[in-house]
Amino acid sequence: MDTLTAARTQMEVSLAFHMVFAALGIGMPLMMAIAEGLWLRTGRPHYRDLARKWAKATALTFAVGAVSGTALSFELGLLWPRFMRFAGGIVGPAFALEGYAFFLEAIFLGLYLYGWEKLSPRAHWLSGVAVAASGMASGILVVAANAWMQTPAGFRGVVDGQAVGVSPFAPFLSPAWFQMSLHSTVSCYVATGFAAGGVYALGMLRGRRDAYHRSGLGIALAVAAVTGVLQPLSGDISAKNVARWQPAKLAAMEAHFRTGARVPLLIGGIPDAANDTVRWAIRIPRGLSFLATGDADATVRGLDAFPRDERPNVLISHLAFQVMVGCGTALAALGMIFWIARWRKREDARLLLWALLAASPLGFLALEAGWIVTEVGRQPWVVYGVMRTADGVTPVGEVPATLFGFSVLYLALGIALALLLRRLATGAPASDETVDVTQTPEVAGVG
Repeated sequence: MDTLTAARTQMEVSLAFHMVFAALGIGMPLMMAIAEGLWLRTGRPHYRDLARKWAKATALTFAVGAVSGTALSFELGLLWPRFMRFAGGIVGPAFALEGYAFFLEAIFLGLYLYGWEKLSPRAHWLSGVAVAASGMASGILVVAANAWMQTPAGFRGVVDGQAVGVSPFAPFLSPAWFQMSLHSTVSCYVATGFAAGGVYALGMLRGRRDAYHRSGLGIALAVAAVTGVLQPLSGDISAKNVARWQPAKLAAMEAHFRTGARVPLLIGGIPDAANDTVRWAIRIPRGLSFLATGDADATVRGLDAFPRDERPNVLISHLAFQVMVGCGTALAALGMIFWIARWRKREDARLLLWALLAASPLGFLALEAGWIVTEVGRQPWVVYGVMRTADGVTPVGEVPATLFGFSVLYLALGIALALLLRRLATGAPASDETVDVTQTPEVAGVG
């Protein structure tokens, strides 16, 4: 395995693992804060029990995410020194601000975990809200670095391999930052909500139809369903942004080979890049033209508008895009079905619970597929249109050895997290005496 392939593979493995931890670290604190807020409002102890359980899960994902994120930062310097020489000073502010958000999250998570008996109910709940907000901010800030790599901005040019005239706000000037941060954040909530919902659906299938499991399922699906509805809207914003700033990526993920007007949208299909065709696809007339520009008669640039050595891998980009859209659509529909069933008081129907259990990994599958589209679709550029990936990699030849070492690290982290989360899945804990917290002065009016 050559150095470039090994370096790219190592980053792929690292990011694939880290995104799971990061998504849980963003989604779990929101559910935790919602559960405690409902406890403060109603005084029902099962909401407090859910908040305590989700706080422990948040702490685990935070700890594992910290290790995996630290490893990733080392990998950037070890594997991509030429890229870091060029772009380190540009993306550095985004990583620095993400670090501040991370430390704030750590501080408030500590207050939350150890402040149940030491803080007032309102102050304790607000510390949980701060954990959720800082976790979300951490994700948004670190995405700015990747957004700049997708659509670089904020510098005048390149001299002797270094950017000149760099704005201190360069990563936040990228046209892709808003749409990427919106889409990825929403994806984290969808993935976490459905994954947690699957856990409580499984408990209900095993006969645990208590308030703890019903509320756990309801909160998880509330987060997942609301964000699932927002997902297509953020996806539409993303598609139009990609069409404007990264037309080669759009052409690859849609398997659009020939420039033309009134371009159909493909559903499914297997691209044949050698013959510039797509087999077995369903075509929606004028769909891609409308999706990319808002005009069904518009011209959309195809892969034929770009040199062959600047085209992304069409097969991987297209299939990953189809997986992402398919999973996202299925989850949005399932979320609506759940809430219709809940309105009709039939949310515990076995068929629906089985569907929720089967769909529980689809959010993370969509999240991973979306990032594959993002990264593969940018190739062969590490900084789109400015620096090729092959020009940013280390000249050192021992990368395959580090690939093995880091792969073992992430595998160990993944197994450890799975085992620890499994130990947390013990069902409804024995509750303390029910306390009507809504009658205490500290929380009067909460909610």
